[in-house]
Amino acid sequence: MKTFIKNFFSNMHTAMDKTECSDAHGKVMSLEDAVEKGFRLMKTGALKGRKTILIGNGGSASIASHVAVDLWKNGGVKAIAFNDSSLLTCIGNDFGYEHVFRVPIEEFADEGDTLIAISSSGRSKNILLGVEAARKKGCAVITMSSFSSDNPLRLKGDVNFYVPSKLFSMAETVHALIAHALIDCVIAQKDS
Repeated sequence: MKTFIKNFFSNMHTAMDKTECSDAHGKVMSLEDAVEKGFRLMKTGALKGRKTILIGNGGSASIASHVAVDLWKNGGVKAIAFNDSSLLTCIGNDFGYEHVFRVPIEEFADEGDTLIAISSSGRSKNILLGVEAARKKGCAVITMSSFSSDNPLRLKGDVNFYVPSKLFSMAETVHALIAHALIDCVIAQKDS
């Protein structure tokens, strides 16, 4: 068991270390540059009274909720996660689950908002349709994905974070860490 535990933390470090970042054109960026660009997208929108919208399924939905609360409570940035159970079940029932993020984004997103789309597989239809809706509304987009290097979400953002792991634990933990780096940049800027 000790070997398993040691390997777990070693693999987590490797997943973080090997996270690949790119811009909207697929140009490779350092992790530091990608976090800074993501922060600046949110900050630019926030200075204009815009909000950050977060979407994700399962564990990624939990990350989205956590980040939304921290952004507005601690960072002073308007933020919301579209994962309320009534919203999901209503939209899922009336339009189909693949539209649970597209519909509220079409309704509530404003030009200049920032969407953070989190999907371990990078293939969730509802996330991809949400990103498409955000683009049509003129939103900036930050993506976080994992599993397969050819996942379609990986190429959809102004800033893209790809964690090269096929394990949910690695993907979700590194996504949460990147999200916390974004939050802490907002807080540091606010407090300076």
